[in-house]
Amino acid sequence: MAWGELSWKRTLILGACLWLALVAGRGRDRSRPAPLRRALAVRGLDAESVMAPIAVDARMRRFAQQAVAKGGQVREQLQALLDHMTDPGMLGLTYRWGHTGTTAEVFDTGEANCLAFTNLYIGLARSVGIKVYYLLIQDGATYRKEGDLVIVSDHVAVGYGGGEGRLVIDLAAEPGADSRSLQPISDLTALALFYVNRGAEALRRDQVVMALDALRTALLLDGQLAAVWINYGVALRRNGQRQAAEAAYRQALEFDPRAGSALSNLASLLRREKRIAEAEVLETLLARRPGRNPFTYLALGDISLANGRPEEAARLYRRAIGLSRENADAWAALGRAALARGDRNSARRALKKARRRASEHPRIELLERALGSGG
Repeated sequence: MAWGELSWKRTLILGACLWLALVAGRGRDRSRPAPLRRALAVRGLDAESVMAPIAVDARMRRFAQQAVAKGGQVREQLQALLDHMTDPGMLGLTYRWGHTGTTAEVFDTGEANCLAFTNLYIGLARSVGIKVYYLLIQDGATYRKEGDLVIVSDHVAVGYGGGEGRLVIDLAAEPGADSRSLQPISDLTALALFYVNRGAEALRRDQVVMALDALRTALLLDGQLAAVWINYGVALRRNGQRQAAEAAYRQALEFDPRAGSALSNLASLLRREKRIAEAEVLETLLARRPGRNPFTYLALGDISLANGRPEEAARLYRRAIGLSRENADAWAALGRAALARGDRNSARRALKKARRRASEHPRIELLERALGSGG
């Protein structure tokens, strides 16, 4: 095997870390590495005003020292640290989706999402002299929907070493994963991702001003991340700044022309602005590009259905189902498309499948009303 994995002995933390559309105490690190402090200064950021998500205090350092004390080789030390972090008798971390805490918050609460865990692990390992770094797993995106937000979750892991001897510490390691999908990223980019997460979480709470503040910081940290621009566009649009939101989506596409979320968000905005011809061009591009986001196809299907093309809508909804068979949204939407064709039997079958996946859902309720008396 070209690269190694450290395994969880307990499945206490699962899932991917939040990265896209998707602030507690500021954990300031007065001992930031000089290169990072200089990088922040170049970007016009005061190191003391930027949260330090991997800052480690004396008690955390003692925890890390105790964890690796009995280890031999670095691999054994890294595994021992992982075990101490997940052991219910030690730190006992549990997974909490939707909040990216600092090291202090995670250490105190015992709760972490993927990025928060990765930050704490890297902070602890470095505190005892182990030179670990961040890895972005490029093909690890998952998607979920909350209200009108589609939250794209990319996956971050911990790396040690390089080449064929690279060791990967991953929350959801899959044996045989392709090492070509692993991209080392800098501490500065990882810090930008932290602020992207905080901005996305503020958006989920409808705290738009807070989201804009966090995302502007992320842009200063790494302005070449398409995800930052997409989230920034969402926040701007929610703040009523449609022209600025359009510019943000277009900037995201400059950095990543394959960014389906930027395409779909921009197409939606253009439709609201009655710029239908422009929107249709983007929707055509979106329909042709391969992707793993079921909500992209769901949105395209909705457009087709609204424009009197139920067969086309059904094809798009089936593509969404193919990407996520447990998506109640897509099954209920497929039922609506069947009903629009006059096929009530198919609509009822789709409704049953949607109900098995979610007891309550706006699309399910809409389909039930359309069928009459709960279907």
